[in-house]
Amino acid sequence: MALQGPEEVGEQVEEPEDLDDQDASSISPAEEITLPPGPGGDEEPGEAFLLPWDRFSAWLHCICVVGFDLELGQAVEVKPKTSICYLSFPDSNSGCLGDTQFCFRFRQGSNRKSSLGCFLENTDRDMLPLFLMFRLIAVCHYYGYVYFRQVRDKSLKRGYFQKSLVLISKLPYVTFFHSLLKIMAPEYFEKQEPCLEAACNDVDRWPMPHPGRVLTLPIMGVVIKVTARLRFYSDQTKIITGVASDSLVSIVLPTIHEVDLFRCFHPVFFHIQMLWELVLLGEALVVMAPSPAESSETVLALVSCISPLRYCSDFRPYFTIHDSEFKEYTTRTQAPPSVILGVTNPFFAKTLQHWPHIIRIGDMKQAGEVAKQMKVKKLKNLKTLDSKPGVYTAYKPYLNKDEEIIKQLQKGVQQKRPSAAQNAILRRYFLELTQSFIIPLERYVASLMPLQKSISPWKSPPQLRPFVQQDFMKTLEKAGPQLTSRLKGDWIGLYRHFLKSPNFDGWFRSRKREMTQKLEALHLEALCEEDLQQRIQKHTEVEVVDLVLKLKDKLSQAEREQLPVRPGTLSKLRAHIEAVILTLPEDLQGILHKPPTS
Repeated sequence: MALQGPEEVGEQVEEPEDLDDQDASSISPAEEITLPPGPGGDEEPGEAFLLPWDRFSAWLHCICVVGFDLELGQAVEVKPKTSICYLSFPDSNSGCLGDTQFCFRFRQGSNRKSSLGCFLENTDRDMLPLFLMFRLIAVCHYYGYVYFRQVRDKSLKRGYFQKSLVLISKLPYVTFFHSLLKIMAPEYFEKQEPCLEAACNDVDRWPMPHPGRVLTLPIMGVVIKVTARLRFYSDQTKIITGVASDSLVSIVLPTIHEVDLFRCFHPVFFHIQMLWELVLLGEALVVMAPSPAESSETVLALVSCISPLRYCSDFRPYFTIHDSEFKEYTTRTQAPPSVILGVTNPFFAKTLQHWPHIIRIGDMKQAGEVAKQMKVKKLKNLKTLDSKPGVYTAYKPYLNKDEEIIKQLQKGVQQKRPSAAQNAILRRYFLELTQSFIIPLERYVASLMPLQKSISPWKSPPQLRPFVQQDFMKTLEKAGPQLTSRLKGDWIGLYRHFLKSPNFDGWFRSRKREMTQKLEALHLEALCEEDLQQRIQKHTEVEVVDLVLKLKDKLSQAEREQLPVRPGTLSKLRAHIEAVILTLPEDLQGILHKPPTS
């Protein structure tokens, strides 16, 4: 699926149609032919009925080739919906020579007819099943994975060749797609479109990306073996390259947060604890970096630092002045939104000067040196071009600085400790800090769950008790983070601020949904333990039919929301429903056995 287009224009994305208006059928032809099973192991029952390009669409939305003409520059007027072409190139001041990889994230078109954003705004999120909620949130954004090449070419008038190969996907698998591009891009730059067509055909033979399964993915003569995980981070990533015939490329597939934390935070690692607080509280943050690679990695590291807590606000690993949300995010008529932006254009130093928190980072290649930036800098000292690396903010952390982790990391730099070890130390520190913060909340929310003995099969499931902030605060005195963390400071103030943040809202909605589903599951299990045939003997036919309809609704809900019931519960419920139906007259049996019409 090589997407072609002329390169005579300044900056041109080579794609056939508007990204915002494409649906699955317009991404690729959907002729009804039988596909051979994918080579990724046992095929799922539903995969036998997949149409051509369904597998491709499960992994990738499209592949773009973006060219740039140095003579014309950015002479073409590009509409917001095609801002992907600007996101696929470094800003002119970045000076990226050779091959560069980075990623960006962009919102689905606001004018999309079936906008998922509008759906979420007009839907009670608490009523959505957890898996569906996460899926809907995820598909509101696309991720772009870029392999950019800029090399000298004497055959061109200006002496440079510039082009990007971009994979657009809804999956946040950064390490995987960057590894995939390392295989695809060099081949493409050498052999052009035919190898992209072959690659697309390979992807369309892949199994669907099922979490938890080991998948074998052949691509352009190389085999990639991955394990898809449902985690916000993974402890390690293995990449073993080799020839397909005698070895496999083995990649543990992480989610978006698999980045080298220490390398990303090294320029500002004296302030890592404060940055953790800012991300936890959903504060507006902008990262100013010298290149898109450093910008995107730092933004992903920030999002990662509160794992396993899910970051629920927007984030843009690489953001340009041509982005469709530029005006929305740079306006001074209202407070900056809860978003983390990664930028490289010096123009943003002036445009985003009113933002409360700005991180300026230098060249990450100097990560072997001991960092010297100590003090938090005032925002008024932020200059457009000559500002030094550091954190520019008036924010005062709630917690006292943890000098121990700083000394440990400094010692590692002095002793030339391997980067992987430094990364593991920092990731463990953030994990323990986040867990210490979230455990009191988990403990309190668990206390809102009704007792199991209060569940009656013949009454509606009991409701969760409401979250009362004052009651939660009272629990912190004896069961607060001081039980698991050595840090001192204003934990109460930090919790008060967090309870107003998007991250708390997202976390509590998730926990509330899980607990509500657990109550529904316990109610269903209680129903299955009842002797329904004996009970219906005292009821009229109308009441029995009403019972059957309600039981069918419960069964549909359990299947649709994947309620966490014990094995065999749903089979037992189906048997109960069938037994009750058989006690009714034949005419009613026929009606109740008919499948529901949609």
